[in-house]
Amino acid sequence: MTYWKLASSTAAVALLSSAAFADVTPEDIWNNWQEELTVSGQTLTTGSAAQDGDAFVVTDLVVTGTKDGTTTTSTIPEVTFTDQGDGTVEITMSDSYTLVIDTPAMGDAKATSAEITISNPGLSVIASGTPDETDYAFTAPEMKIALTKIDGADAAAAGADVTALLTNLSGSYQMAAVEGGFDLTSDFTAESLALNVKAKNPEDGSDVVLTASVMAPAVKASGNFVGLEGELAEALTKGFTMDAGLTYGAVSYDLAVTEAKGPTKITGSAQSGSFQLAMDAARLLYSSAGKGVALSMSSPDIPLPQVNVSWAESAATFLIPIVASEEVQDFTFLAKVIDLTLPEEIWAMGDPTGMLAHDPATVIIDTKGKVKLTTDIMNEAAMAALGEAPPGELHALDIGEIKVKVAGAELNGAGAFTFDNTDMMTFGGVPAPTGKIDLKLTGGNKLLDSLVAMGLLSEEDATGARMMVAMFANPGAGEDELTSTLEFKDKHFFANGQQIQ
Repeated sequence: MTYWKLASSTAAVALLSSAAFADVTPEDIWNNWQEELTVSGQTLTTGSAAQDGDAFVVTDLVVTGTKDGTTTTSTIPEVTFTDQGDGTVEITMSDSYTLVIDTPAMGDAKATSAEITISNPGLSVIASGTPDETDYAFTAPEMKIALTKIDGADAAAAGADVTALLTNLSGSYQMAAVEGGFDLTSDFTAESLALNVKAKNPEDGSDVVLTASVMAPAVKASGNFVGLEGELAEALTKGFTMDAGLTYGAVSYDLAVTEAKGPTKITGSAQSGSFQLAMDAARLLYSSAGKGVALSMSSPDIPLPQVNVSWAESAATFLIPIVASEEVQDFTFLAKVIDLTLPEEIWAMGDPTGMLAHDPATVIIDTKGKVKLTTDIMNEAAMAALGEAPPGELHALDIGEIKVKVAGAELNGAGAFTFDNTDMMTFGGVPAPTGKIDLKLTGGNKLLDSLVAMGLLSEEDATGARMMVAMFANPGAGEDELTSTLEFKDKHFFANGQQIQ
């Protein structure tokens, strides 16, 4: 898998650029280093490794890893481990080193090779602790990552110019050796990240230019990194865990794509955001959020000069169990977009006379619950054997909030249900529910009237919709307001206390 190819090479680079062991000799550091690299599935060679006064110097260090045919090779001209005489060790290295990624031919895709040069002048790592439990901190004025070669040829000459620049880096790591790998806790911050990409397709003459900047990127990660030499499912059974989070400040980007049919331009910005990915043998967590997001786009494929979209806030959280268990386990699903604003040009295409309210739209779905998994989700063979059958049972669902606000109408709801998985007959193959949901709709009738006036809905269809809603809803306290309580109780379905089924 691509993740493991990159993870292996990243682990090697992280070790090479910042790992160290204090309260031990430089030779001890080197021996532990080799052990950690071997555990992560890497091999290494050196030109020399010898004591030089208070320092232990390694030259021409080459670290190689192979996974699914793809080989990554890191080459560092020199790494120096210096005993500072106070129970700490300083690690410095060459101002730049290379990482080569060789990918084999697959199907119609030919074999490729890319060389990346990583420059970190002034990088200093101070290590302390013991060989088994190591603490170390690093600082660097900058780190530049650049694509320098493609298939052995100069990347710039081939029409590719890709660079990323981090400024004022600092961070710390705490590492402890464990059987088959290591425990790692780390944090990293930078003042800014700047990304520049230029690429040209010689076959059709199209090109891409991207510039982006991210302020105050910060990463915190922890985990038990064992089983890195295997696939993800195998590593999880061996105890692999990870929890990585990213936060960032202001973001801006500008993308331009030039093709024969014309140019496409996308610009965007955000005030701040975050991302989290966590995984262990029992659960998978994904979470992201953003605030103050704006996007502008123009393209020959869009029938408008420019489209501008913005939203005040967005978020997504997805937490699920991944291992079969006799016990019920928690899950979470959250998705929201708040105050989504569309340009008047878009509204005019569907509402040229302004019959609808063009207010910002909001969608929120906030739920959690309990499931019992009968199949390991990460087991591909077991999942394939299920066919169309679900991998588990739904036992409870709590609806914290449902909100849909658009075109002047707004629907709000909240409720909770439990499910009887021994009864799949009463409600046609769905486990029998018990519980209720309270709903409130405002502006619904006005929206229907507007859709009829616009010719998007017939009067007959609107009347049918009103009759259907009347079966399940009561007039509310406010104007154009409807409320409803939908309840499943004693194997029956009730709407506002009236039995429907």
